[in-house]
Amino acid sequence: MKQSPYRLGFTTLEAEASIDDLPVHGTVPTWLQGTLFRNGPAKFEVGQQGYNHWFDGLAMLHRFAFSGGRVSYANRFLHSRSYREAMEFGKIGRREFSTCPVRTPLQRVADFFFPKFTDNCSVCINKFGDEIVALTESPQPYRFDPETLETLGAYAYQDDLVGHISTAHLHFDFQRMRHYGYLLEFGRQSRYHLYSMAADTGRRARVASIPVRKPAYMHSFGMTERYLVLTEFPLVVNPLKLRFSGQPFIRNYEWEPERGIHFHIIDKESGRLMKSVRSSPYFGFHHANAFEENGEVVVDIVTYPDAGIIDLLYLDRLRSGHQPLTALGKLTRFRIDMSGGKNVTSETLSETPLDFPRIDYRNHAGHPYRYIYGVGTEIPGNFNDRLVKLDLEGRKTASWHQNGCYPGEPVFVAAPDASKEDEGVILSVVLDAMKEASFLLILSASSYEELARAEVPHPIPFGFHGNYLTGGSGPLSYRTLHS
Repeated sequence: MKQSPYRLGFTTLEAEASIDDLPVHGTVPTWLQGTLFRNGPAKFEVGQQGYNHWFDGLAMLHRFAFSGGRVSYANRFLHSRSYREAMEFGKIGRREFSTCPVRTPLQRVADFFFPKFTDNCSVCINKFGDEIVALTESPQPYRFDPETLETLGAYAYQDDLVGHISTAHLHFDFQRMRHYGYLLEFGRQSRYHLYSMAADTGRRARVASIPVRKPAYMHSFGMTERYLVLTEFPLVVNPLKLRFSGQPFIRNYEWEPERGIHFHIIDKESGRLMKSVRSSPYFGFHHANAFEENGEVVVDIVTYPDAGIIDLLYLDRLRSGHQPLTALGKLTRFRIDMSGGKNVTSETLSETPLDFPRIDYRNHAGHPYRYIYGVGTEIPGNFNDRLVKLDLEGRKTASWHQNGCYPGEPVFVAAPDASKEDEGVILSVVLDAMKEASFLLILSASSYEELARAEVPHPIPFGFHGNYLTGGSGPLSYRTLHS
């Protein structure tokens, strides 16, 4: 059977390492003095059972630390309950995004009354007070040591907010010094709870609650200077079906395009629902940015025509390589009139396929911006094999590509005292399929030319998201935090 050339990116990595000085080709800017933390799945089977979907694999943390032009590296599995139980019993024990454990009839009855959902935090990295945490879409983050990557236990919120589903893509408001996120609470009357949390506490405060009969699957949301933007795509679930079907989480959701997208605009300060409007149907994982302009709320999302992208990311499909893969969306801008009407217009900002969008978050989140960075494809039908940069003002595109190489999310890091929006570097973990190893790529964000690469002695499975944080061995700074 034909196998994809990038299959290695969906193969289990068992090795855990700590390397003080990676081999470097090129010159690492000496002003890089922080740490890039990455998160993603790295174990795709336990015992005789394999996970079904890319989103299901057990989480591994990766750390690239910069000092004086040198780069150190470490990787370690996140010891969530999902991971610990799987290792102890030699089988998958909790429901993941699209995988259910193998159960005996008696266990199925017990699972009906006492369901065990995942706490496998494989999606993103954030900073809560003095803690660095890993997150996923279940609402339990995990703390870890930023130097050793040792799991320190579950993060304890200091409040009584309740929810069954959350987002790993919290926003951070640098003026208010507060995180913003949401919880979905299933029930007879399901509700979205939007909340804020001060940077130096673990106490969330409810901003607003919105009732919903059939909740939508939402991976992220938008934030402007004054508003939170909750985007309900028409991939929805009947909570009773989710509770009683026995199917993996995402298999209970149904695509109902006639619903369109519902945008809910909520005032950060008062919690008032300022607007609820409807647009044409799209699906998306990632909001790129949102801002206010001329009486409108502008929301930029990487969109797909429908939710079929989820099916494309099953592991058997990704590993086979026997069918072309079209697993990228297009950057779409929605404009919501905040006056009396219910107008929503949309336009495609670029025909260049991309996803995993990043911007200069510190300076432009919630505000107008010019540049966006993402992964794309050089060879049609291939998995993500290039990095792209879109200039939304000049309508230009730059890219980086090397045969046999598959880059991950591009993380923008601004240069000290940068005077231009793209003055800085791009950091991306790249799998070299021909060498069967990965490297950290450093690009100039302005020219998109390679500055350096730091070679890792093993292949790193394709991950999802991460953050670059400054501070060395001391308190890590919020300065470069991203959603």
